[in-house]
Amino acid sequence: MGKVWLGERVRSSAEIDRRIAQAASGFESLGLAAGDGVALCLRNDYAFFEAGNGAGQLGVYPVAMNWHYTVDEANYLLKDSGAKALVIHADLLAPIRDAIPEGVKVLVVRVPPEIRAAYGLAPEAGEVPAGMTDWDAWCDGFAPRTAPPQPMPSAIIYTSGTTGRPKGVRRPTPTPERREASDRVFARSYGFGGDFDDPSTVVTAVVGPIYHSAPYAHASYSYRMGAELVILPRFDPEELLRAIEKHRITHLNMVPIMFNRLLKLPEEVRRRYDLSSLRFVAHAAAPVSPPVKRAMIDWWGPIINEYYGSTEMSNVTFCTAQEWLEHPGTVGRVVQGAEVRIVDAEGKELPPRAIGEVIGRVLGVGSFEYHGDPDKTRRAQKGDLVSPGDVGYFDEDGFLYLCDRSNDMIISGGVNIYPAQIEAELQRMPEVADCAVFGIPDDEYGEAVCAVIQPQPGTEPTEAGVRAFLRKHVAGYMVPRRVEFLPELPREDSGKIFKRKLRQPYWENAGRSI
Repeated sequence: MGKVWLGERVRSSAEIDRRIAQAASGFESLGLAAGDGVALCLRNDYAFFEAGNGAGQLGVYPVAMNWHYTVDEANYLLKDSGAKALVIHADLLAPIRDAIPEGVKVLVVRVPPEIRAAYGLAPEAGEVPAGMTDWDAWCDGFAPRTAPPQPMPSAIIYTSGTTGRPKGVRRPTPTPERREASDRVFARSYGFGGDFDDPSTVVTAVVGPIYHSAPYAHASYSYRMGAELVILPRFDPEELLRAIEKHRITHLNMVPIMFNRLLKLPEEVRRRYDLSSLRFVAHAAAPVSPPVKRAMIDWWGPIINEYYGSTEMSNVTFCTAQEWLEHPGTVGRVVQGAEVRIVDAEGKELPPRAIGEVIGRVLGVGSFEYHGDPDKTRRAQKGDLVSPGDVGYFDEDGFLYLCDRSNDMIISGGVNIYPAQIEAELQRMPEVADCAVFGIPDDEYGEAVCAVIQPQPGTEPTEAGVRAFLRKHVAGYMVPRRVEFLPELPREDSGKIFKRKLRQPYWENAGRSI
């Protein structure tokens, strides 16, 4: 029987399953039925499993909501998704209260002490406001639902919206065959289930914000497969090391920014914890700097694996540490049960080393749609395959390499420039902690290259120094015309840099949109 930890508290899967069944009864009493939606505006907590799976027992879609949203963004998501109920942590309610459409039932979750401590919240910030419905008391008022559960739908995950309004990715409720096809891919990505490690021997952690697609999929799959779960309220590098030692964590699903922050811990802190229980670590969701990945392999051993996918396409490639060392920069080969192609603008498949649009899918999982946007859905569908908006190529051995997001590509004087290539070189500069490269308006060339750099603490890189470094490693037309420095780059909780926030002012000042 699986267990789920939050701080020093632990619940058995039987306890959580009972709460899930009570939540299902409660949602049913509100008149919710298959095809409806329940929005989840929650930090990493037991309530995410209770509410999400409780809704799923009725065939109701859980709608994962980014709790950083502004009032306008929250109002858009709640209206666009058509959610009929909102489950929300108490401290997150006040900032978006005016965004909640009339008729949406609001269920407020008391903020547990572990989350209050992690986010520095005062005790009163976690209490359910007077007059609002307390989630725990509400659930306790219902007997567990005993009727056979409906087929569990996938959550509606809203894309990050880095190039405009986010759209909810919605899939049809999976048949047993579709669930089996999806589970085979998750088993490979996360290293257990199917032909891999027995789930009963797996101890894993919810490390990233669970409203993002990769942490949500990993957490949901891990719970369903019966693994032991450790919920971390938020990512803190030393807290993760402490949790690995304490719980003897065996498997992790991470993003590259977590590697960066772990490697910045003082050497004496890194050596303080016993990490010998780790057997399988996977990362995805953002590009990784080759020096950072090599440093993690040196530290944690050849257990650092990588997969590539998207909310629309699912996980379609996989790469072991050894394969990556032999093919630096790859995101892996296409996994069994998936299909990936590189095509040109006319949809013609390209040969190895030719750069083009990445399209793919997991066979048997079923199609997706952008909720409420059939035009965007049609644009993303390339015959039987899906375009996640990436540009890349295959090598002769069948390993996939990503050049960039198609929306991030810079066209300067008719030349295609891929920011990821410049960013990879900048990451090698000792004074650079992180960076973002993007296009800005230029009267002569249409677009010019701009680099925004977050310096390593205690260093003061200069514009001239950055350009001199890059001239040794990239073609002259790729050297940024403009270099800016910021103490911190804006990020989503997934660790991805929010490039839209960086480049938007340049285009707005030029009277042009992006």
